[in-house]
Amino acid sequence: MDAAAREFFIRLLETPSPSGYERPVQDLVRDYVRSFADQVTTDLHGNVIAAKNPGAKLRVMFAGHCDQIGMLVTHVHDNGFLYAQTIGGWDAQQLIGQRMTIWTSRGPLPAVISRKPIHLLTDEERKQVVKLEDLWLDIGAKTKDEAKELVRIGDPVTLRLGYQEMRNGLANSPAMDNKCGLWVVIEALRRAAQKNLAVSVYAVSTVAEEIGLRGAQTSAYGVDPHVGIAVDVTHATDCPTIDKRQQGEVNLGSGPVIVRGPNMNPVVVERLISLAQKAEIPHQLTASGRAQPNDSNALQINRAGVATGLVAIPNRYMHSAVEMISLEDIDRGANLLAEFVCSLSGDEDFTP
Repeated sequence: MDAAAREFFIRLLETPSPSGYERPVQDLVRDYVRSFADQVTTDLHGNVIAAKNPGAKLRVMFAGHCDQIGMLVTHVHDNGFLYAQTIGGWDAQQLIGQRMTIWTSRGPLPAVISRKPIHLLTDEERKQVVKLEDLWLDIGAKTKDEAKELVRIGDPVTLRLGYQEMRNGLANSPAMDNKCGLWVVIEALRRAAQKNLAVSVYAVSTVAEEIGLRGAQTSAYGVDPHVGIAVDVTHATDCPTIDKRQQGEVNLGSGPVIVRGPNMNPVVVERLISLAQKAEIPHQLTASGRAQPNDSNALQINRAGVATGLVAIPNRYMHSAVEMISLEDIDRGANLLAEFVCSLSGDEDFTP
């Protein structure tokens, strides 16, 4: 990973993009890809589509969703406290005591989210799993009027963003799901653009994955790819309490994960595995017997069907403030996707 790519990755993680409010990160993506893409467009849904060698007979689409889970302000209390609902799938216990940011029209506003202290909980309350409606956001306002001068109903909220590197090439941050997948598809396009391509490659920063795969559905319809590869995160199982018998063995630092199962085109999958072996790219395999809850699902059933693959980045502590990945895994993931498109002549048959 060179310095420019590394800086881009960190900037992605430090830019807010809760579902429905992805514009800041999409502006960043557009500015970055213009130096190596032949064509950059944004559709009416907000998906940013960077293309290299458009017009070739075979079209390949990479999808990495840019949106992150977040919250949405729904109510202002008389004493200036705020209540919110979630955008995407949250474990409410992950939110207790977190520093948050409300993204207002005037700019970012710091907040904390919490509930009454443990000292004041009844014995019965201590036994219960916290409910979202029992949590509130505190911006330090004294009154409802003061709070409403700063915040509007519908303003998005995220965990306070921040990137931190750790030992053994690991890093943690909110929104690794799925800024690391987005980085992989953009970086794969950049690396492939430096070589001779016989096919069209579209790297798409898709919106609204966390609320129903919506951006992948609309962008795939517009691109109309023959082959589609989604890049998302998957659960790393190299920490306590996770049952590897069902979730598989997935380790940080052991390479990107190639997923096998009915959501995947077997020709695409075997080609990815073969290329990883040939290029000596460390990789892992997992299996899933159902349609995936990520962009690969929308890709597979686009129009008359797309030959679909899924490359996943191992992620510890998904949907939390400390999502953790390996920098080597994302680097290798970008190499694998670049190898894939550069290996194509345009005459391949992906019929299962």
